[in-house]
Amino acid sequence: MNRPVIGITADLAATPKGHHTGRKHENTFFLPQRYCRAVENAGGTAVILPTTASSPAIRQYLEKLDGLLLSGGNFDIHPSYYGEKPLKALGEIKKERTEFELELTSRALSQDRPLLGICGGAQAINVALGGSLYQDIATQIPYAEEHQQSPKKEIGGHRVNILSGTRLRRIVKRDAVEVNTTHHQAVKKVGSGLVVNATAEDGLIEGVESSRHSFVLGIQWHPEVLSRLRPDQQRIFAAFVACCKRPARRT
Repeated sequence: MNRPVIGITADLAATPKGHHTGRKHENTFFLPQRYCRAVENAGGTAVILPTTASSPAIRQYLEKLDGLLLSGGNFDIHPSYYGEKPLKALGEIKKERTEFELELTSRALSQDRPLLGICGGAQAINVALGGSLYQDIATQIPYAEEHQQSPKKEIGGHRVNILSGTRLRRIVKRDAVEVNTTHHQAVKKVGSGLVVNATAEDGLIEGVESSRHSFVLGIQWHPEVLSRLRPDQQRIFAAFVACCKRPARRT
């Protein structure tokens, strides 16, 4: 049986200062290998998507893809996309990537393509469906625990409770998991058709999923890191790829 083709969104960065490419201000696409490895270990074929593609290119990508993974990244979605003004604590904005991912996500949702969003990818799914974000957890939720735990990325830094009756609960087969989070933003108003499937001990939303689609899952942590050692995190990718193996839904 052919392996399903999974598109993974790349990040975008300006050429580092002092790096000579022969062109001025040339951007670079990049993606940590762990995303591709997790998809391939689960039985999929990973394809990296450039994040400045035009609308016609996005439509063609989706014609070829069996599923879509929105990767994380060290940037914020500008609050104008959910009707708010920016706070001082707002981080780096990558307009090209945001607009690409929001259009890609909207089209994938309309076609019922299996969709997995990791960290910022979960936030993109929520915004694409009309939800909003906390622009900065520390500023807007003073009682919240620390969610930027990069030093613990390989092992997990805090507990997340998995809500009963959700797809995520059926996938991980546990009512709580130890996760690795590196985010300073989080879901505030939940997007249309989404339900919360995971929360941190401080009540912050750590995961959402769609009640209207075959497979739409957004999680704030990084299972692609933990999946090397943790069966519960491996099952997230296995479930995603398994759904992508079903007959493609072309529209």
